[in-house]
Amino acid sequence: MTDTKTIPVLIPGRMHAGTLEALQGLFDVRQAQGQPIESLSESERAGIRGVALMGVFTAEMMKLLPNLEIIAHFGVGYDGVDAGYAAANGIMVTNTPDVLTDEVADTTIGLLLNTVRELSRAEAYLRAGNWEKNGNYPLTKTTLRGRSVGIMGLGRIGLAIARRLEGFGVPIAYYNRSERDDVAYAYHPDLKSLAAAVDTLIVAAPGGAGTDKAVDAAVLAALGPDGVLINIGRGTVVDEDALIAALQNGTIRAAGLDVFAREPHVPQALIDLDNAVLLPHVASASEHTRQQMGNLVIQNLEAWFSGRPPATPVPEAVKAGLERRG
Repeated sequence: MTDTKTIPVLIPGRMHAGTLEALQGLFDVRQAQGQPIESLSESERAGIRGVALMGVFTAEMMKLLPNLEIIAHFGVGYDGVDAGYAAANGIMVTNTPDVLTDEVADTTIGLLLNTVRELSRAEAYLRAGNWEKNGNYPLTKTTLRGRSVGIMGLGRIGLAIARRLEGFGVPIAYYNRSERDDVAYAYHPDLKSLAAAVDTLIVAAPGGAGTDKAVDAAVLAALGPDGVLINIGRGTVVDEDALIAALQNGTIRAAGLDVFAREPHVPQALIDLDNAVLLPHVASASEHTRQQMGNLVIQNLEAWFSGRPPATPVPEAVKAGLERRG
């Protein structure tokens, strides 16, 4: 049986506290404490066999660790990790899908309802004493009734969102890299076509070069003046400047955002808008779900260093055949 306590695992930045504690009990954890990897000595870097992280890990960072075997990413989206370079150089990359799917889908529905019914603004109205002083909160101009929803990205999370929306009685369509044969929702071969066919667009797509600013001015214009945009995917998928302009000039009616292009920075122009509901990337941020994500990070590392295939290798690693161990 492998003694994992002898295996050096680097945590280059922040990490979920419970996961960090568990990793420290299982591995020889080295922390860069937010400093560049170059701050570690050459011998320390040569000893690192695994990395556990939340966020970015570039090819240049990997090159600094000549004996790196696995990068265990805390989160389902791993666009900050150069998985292509890793696969080409025999480095396994894992992520944490499935365990956060339901939490993110639940939050998406809550964000959608909040956006169309102005629930957070209504609460602020009450807390400020305006209900008693000025009477009822104004009737909302939007509702989920009579709406049609398009989902960009019908993967695990997108499908979970769609299943929840079925209960609200709204028609559902989607745009995906390829058409699915296991759903009856209307498929659109491009994003602009989807936006033109619906009045509510939910972004559940990953980041990366293939989706960068995919929701642009043309897509927002196609969504139309009663349009609502919800983004729980990646902030980079939406052209923020185009979105701000669309919200300011009435190209679309409202937006609900949990993710932003340069987190944690949120443009002041977005903050100033009354027709934008803004959350600080909390879709999966419950103690329960974060614990499950951390458990999966640990399971992947333990499996790899015990000679077993990890539970959740990313597609690039699978394509390269790196999961075939033992």
